[in-house]
Amino acid sequence: MTTTPASGPRPCTDPAAKHRTRFFDHRIPSLYAGRYEINNRQTLKGIDGADHDIDATPQPFDVIEPRFSIDPAGINARFPVPDATGTYSQILPHINLDAPGLPWNRPLVAGAPKDQEGVPWMALLLFREDELPEDPDAVGLVTTGTVCELLAPSLNPDEPGLGPGKPPELPEESLREEEYEEQCATILVPAPLFDKIKPLPVEMGYLAHLREGGPPDATLADDDPPPPDEEQLNAIVVANRFPAAAGGRHVVHLVSLEGFDECLNAPAPAEGVRLVSLTSWAFTTLPDSGIGFGDLAQHLATTDGETPRDTQELRLRLPVGAPPSPNAEQREALDRMAGGAVALPQRLETGERTVAFHRGPLTAQPAHDLPDPDSNPSTTDVRLESPGEALIYLEKYGVFDTAYGAAFTAGRLLALSDNEFRTALLEFRSAARSAVRRLACHPQLADSMVTARQLTAPLAFEAFDRMLLDDAGARLTRAVNQAGPQLRAGLRRTATAARQSRTAADVRALVSQPGIATLLTQAAQDEFTPVSDWLDRLRQLEMLGFEHLVPDMDPATDPDSRMLPTESIRFAYVDAGWVRAAVDGALSVGVGHALDADLNQLATTGGPVPACAVLIRSALVPNWPQTIITAYTGTGVVEPLRSTVYGTDIRLLLYPQVIDRFELAEPPRGICFGISDVGTIQLRQISGDCIGYPKEGPAGEFPQPAGFGRFLRPGDADVLNVYGSGDALVPALNQAHGAQLSSAQFALQMLNAPQVQTFSYRP
Repeated sequence: MTTTPASGPRPCTDPAAKHRTRFFDHRIPSLYAGRYEINNRQTLKGIDGADHDIDATPQPFDVIEPRFSIDPAGINARFPVPDATGTYSQILPHINLDAPGLPWNRPLVAGAPKDQEGVPWMALLLFREDELPEDPDAVGLVTTGTVCELLAPSLNPDEPGLGPGKPPELPEESLREEEYEEQCATILVPAPLFDKIKPLPVEMGYLAHLREGGPPDATLADDDPPPPDEEQLNAIVVANRFPAAAGGRHVVHLVSLEGFDECLNAPAPAEGVRLVSLTSWAFTTLPDSGIGFGDLAQHLATTDGETPRDTQELRLRLPVGAPPSPNAEQREALDRMAGGAVALPQRLETGERTVAFHRGPLTAQPAHDLPDPDSNPSTTDVRLESPGEALIYLEKYGVFDTAYGAAFTAGRLLALSDNEFRTALLEFRSAARSAVRRLACHPQLADSMVTARQLTAPLAFEAFDRMLLDDAGARLTRAVNQAGPQLRAGLRRTATAARQSRTAADVRALVSQPGIATLLTQAAQDEFTPVSDWLDRLRQLEMLGFEHLVPDMDPATDPDSRMLPTESIRFAYVDAGWVRAAVDGALSVGVGHALDADLNQLATTGGPVPACAVLIRSALVPNWPQTIITAYTGTGVVEPLRSTVYGTDIRLLLYPQVIDRFELAEPPRGICFGISDVGTIQLRQISGDCIGYPKEGPAGEFPQPAGFGRFLRPGDADVLNVYGSGDALVPALNQAHGAQLSSAQFALQMLNAPQVQTFSYRP
């Protein structure tokens, strides 16, 4: 569906791979199924000049097609699928048959005029619970027997047949002897019910068509279109009734209406009719609240279904009204709230009470960059070691901005509460300290191609390894040969020269040398990996409570929020400085001296930090969990770093770069027929080079005003008035298109495509 504003939901009509799908009206056989006879007469002229006719023996033959049952293997698809459970009150059930000519292989009425040759002999009827006397639970119960038993009352009124209800009136000469012994399934439809739901013959022609599904990237439009691909052709029969909005069990029967042509245009007999059920299936539809995917998605983007929401409203921040002429203090407060902050009470260490600005990592505006120790040599000591260092004091107004202090505290508390991370962090520092001290004591290692093992293995083991490798083992051989004489001679190993002493400053300076950081992380790889992985999760906001993301909301205790109200979507930037402060807080655990703080620097560079976020709080989250969500920057798709659900109805998506387009698409369900959530259909082109493409703009939404109730038959049966008396659908579509629609073109209009809601950012 589409809405008047460009931001409204629209069908998924532009798949990445193009498929050729064509619709055809019908397939009329050159010879209908039935019994035929070939007669041959020859005329000879006698010697007397008179003509003499000689008749050959008649040659009977039969055209045999399914009549009282169909092979289940010949059913390609059904929708809703058998035993499915879902919300189907806006869908017209349909069946897809492998044999493309099956619905038209025999006429509904023998000898019908040519303008009725496209009317099929079968129809798809939908029944609800307590409608069929022999199947009150709508599970698909049928009465079975032979064709002879079915037709017995029509041949002999005293015969009971398969039960009450008028059987089909079929000419006796049209039946083959073996057909009388065929098994068939039947249903009894009471007369009032049959009269309410029966399709008119002209409607039956519109409710059946052919479909050709071509391969990917097949020709979409051509001046000389190819003939139908026989292997890709299927017959489609569509029901004329919607499932109940109140929900419940439903059963669908593909019935034969051959022999009931008089009942289609006149009231059914009082005893009801007994129809042959060629196949059937059942499904359950859930109660329809009247709010579907399109309604919810449209509400996220518009205020009244037509007016797009203001861009500022879609940012994650408190909606605060500004006074007409704000003073400097008010302007400062408004600017900070416009960035996503909230004002909260604060108690200082001195006991004084004041107000502070607070926010989490998600901001409504890009945050100011913090000093980067890697890019400014004068700020090499810039790293947070306490939450107090992260407080921003607004001296002019005498209040604090606690955002980064809260980030530091959050990271520290998360680390303290995770025993595995604390243990890994302390073990990493211990291993890294040992490695850097060995480098300090053996400077030659730093100048050579040192391995991680040389920094971690015991020195005696390392010396023995070098002895094995030096001179291809000759050094070891000499040592072994010399050991005995030296011991007998009382010779002892002379002391080596004293190593140069190293100060703490020397060790710390070594850590900052190029390449040493990589060497140390390799030396302590086993301990460093769990630390790095945990911090990467923190960088993606994985362990933070939701109250950090939306400061005025706690889903567990206070679900009300003005920043993220029910049925809303909000877009936000991610403040990399806030994330960095949280990482510093986590690494502050267990720091015993300056070297530990220096080693923390090894873990500050890790995985990517998200650049922006999308928060969706809507019934879409639990009710459509397979919603297709796509984000774009320009024409390129941006994959999320993380997608998670909080509670039951809040979804968070984090992206590595700022996006400028965001789409919510209804999960695909294949080709089906019906109406949208708001009671409209999307008109599609029926001519030109864009056949099948939606008509753009308000003219593409039908009807106007929205509401499909006008095209339903009177009563509560939810039967579509396709081409009956009163306000019928096909004549209205003819008027909308300015042309007479065929059955294939009607099917094209009734396609119920998945809906898409697009949000675009325009600076």
